[in-house]
Amino acid sequence: MERIPILRMGETLLVTIQVDMQDQTAMALQEDLSARIASTGASGVLIDISALEIVDSFVGRMLSTISGVARILSATTVVVGMQPAVAITLVELGLSLEGVRTALDVERGMALLQRLRLENARGA
Repeated sequence: MERIPILRMGETLLVTIQVDMQDQTAMALQEDLSARIASTGASGVLIDISALEIVDSFVGRMLSTISGVARILSATTVVVGMQPAVAITLVELGLSLEGVRTALDVERGMALLQRLRLENARGA
């Protein structure tokens, strides 16, 4: 089974999905990412899905679940690089990815996470 690498960049964990997500790979990513958030105390998770051309309902739910788990572990998730066809498919499947923030690319996603950290620091 293929594992998706998780890189740490400061307070952010970066996940770049370069392969079509099989169910087992998605479940392993969910477990690996949850463990890394807990062990590193990361405050942000950036998931780059720009290489995904097709998603199914399982992958859509997995993205939503990862975001929910990250939120419980005090991390914000931003999904970047979503192709228009993927966005259309998710909407057609009825998956709004509630609680998942999105940005067009990695640069904008990192900027969004930084802005959210500053807002949280001011509110704390």
